[in-house]
Amino acid sequence: MPLEADPQHQQGESSPESSTEPRATVLVVDDEATVRRVLVMRLQLAGYRVVCAEDGEQALALFHDEQPDLVVLDVMLPKLDGFAVCRRLRAESCVPIIFLSALDAITERVAGLDLGADDYLPKPFSPKELETRIAAILRRVGRGAAAVEARGDVPAGQGVMRVGDLVVDTNRRQVTRDGERIGLTYTEFSLLELLFRDPGRVVPRAEILEQLWGYPPRRAADLRVVDVYVARLRGKLEPDPRNPELILTVRGTGYASQRMAEAAIVATA
Repeated sequence: MPLEADPQHQQGESSPESSTEPRATVLVVDDEATVRRVLVMRLQLAGYRVVCAEDGEQALALFHDEQPDLVVLDVMLPKLDGFAVCRRLRAESCVPIIFLSALDAITERVAGLDLGADDYLPKPFSPKELETRIAAILRRVGRGAAAVEARGDVPAGQGVMRVGDLVVDTNRRQVTRDGERIGLTYTEFSLLELLFRDPGRVVPRAEILEQLWGYPPRRAADLRVVDVYVARLRGKLEPDPRNPELILTVRGTGYASQRMAEAAIVATA
């Protein structure tokens, strides 16, 4: 069974939604009926509405019908594998995606994250750990990420920064260069915002993981999530990602936006 033994879920634990708010919807995609049953039970007890799919094609159909707030996606699926499903979803949506996989190799994790997944949990896993990661992502991202890629209805103004030729709008959560928008996922923008918040400060990888993903590193591979996202961000923002000028590596510690502090950073009202 691809689930670790987990302490009994305590009824006294707080749910992710208050009783007066609509419940967040989680789409669980796994071809193992046992995994689906356990996750439906646990996530419903945690306060989520849960819909399930057992193959990749059904997952895409349910996604369009239900517009879930988050997708828990197994890698090894019939018809379309999880990587193909993730690629399809990322073409149209920024919905948070957590991969599940019995393949715990670093290359598999990197492949999933490179496609735009927000997190990756190897099997066997603790349902409680999955609940924690879901709650952390939904706190950060909020509801409705499946339907829209960017929140363009927020008025611009305070919270717009210029860093070199980049314009970072923290209201709309958008980045542009020379008037052309650079497409960032919600997690990528959150990482950029964290590094921009205090230019020049070295942000440890463990701190980035805790602030953005909501859990401390339990194994060395957990920190690889941060490295992959930094590499993706550099690929989109740096003129030469192999020689970064915006996001610098501080070997053995983390990352810093040192040269941002040296560049002109202008907040516009």
